[in-house]
Amino acid sequence: MQEPTQQPKNRSRLRLRLGKWYFGAQRKLLWLSMRGSFAHARSEEPLAYCAFSHRTPLRRHLKNEEMWMQENKIVNLTLAAPCVDGIILRPGEIFSYWRLIGKPSVRKGYREGMILVNGGVQPGVGGGLCQLSNLIFWMTLHTPLTVIERHRHGYDVFPDSNRTQPFGSGATCFYPYGDLMIRNDTNDTYQLRVHVGTKELIGEWRVDAAPQYRYEIVERDHEMRGEIWGGFTRHNRLYQQIYDESGALVSEQLVVENSAIMMYDPFLEGQTGPAQS
Repeated sequence: MQEPTQQPKNRSRLRLRLGKWYFGAQRKLLWLSMRGSFAHARSEEPLAYCAFSHRTPLRRHLKNEEMWMQENKIVNLTLAAPCVDGIILRPGEIFSYWRLIGKPSVRKGYREGMILVNGGVQPGVGGGLCQLSNLIFWMTLHTPLTVIERHRHGYDVFPDSNRTQPFGSGATCFYPYGDLMIRNDTNDTYQLRVHVGTKELIGEWRVDAAPQYRYEIVERDHEMRGEIWGGFTRHNRLYQQIYDESGALVSEQLVVENSAIMMYDPFLEGQTGPAQS
């Protein structure tokens, strides 16, 4: 039996600011200590093979969200995508999302987009960049690359609406300490390609050797649960399945275990269970 999820705690603004300073300083020290391990080379010439590709719509009609934040998000993605596009990830190297993009700021041209804070939606400079980290994380789960750092919001803010991926299959980002880091533990060289199209954010992992395996992500143990403190929580596990060229299942491993506090009624009319990818 799973342990009950604790009720969310409200922290003061001072404590939040001190926490950001403390964890931000720790992150920059970590980057300094690992500086020789990070991927930095890039190439506009694509590597020979596509390991996995994916695309997500730039505009979604979400309840109570003003569309101007989504338009600003597209501006933010247009600024951030070139910072990671073409990056070469050689064997043993580490991809760091924020180390490559840097701090989103007004001076760099970033605008206020949607950010999630304590289960609510509000505008913030650089808002919407989670769509890029979500895309990169989801693509990485379909490769042999190793995710060594990934974060997810502790709140499930929006009900499922035309969901094409399992709940909890993204990676949130908050500069600088909420990073997405990926290590290449293979003998092959990988390359990340991403760009902002007219309607979609498009990405792919490319590789210099023909892929020998196919990767799929399956969801299990999905549950929406009432907690003793009166709210609802949502849980699931995601497994990576590896298939060989003949289609035979080679192995399966747990890659993500999610728990989040729900910010909507799970029994609203028209709600459905989680969609599979």
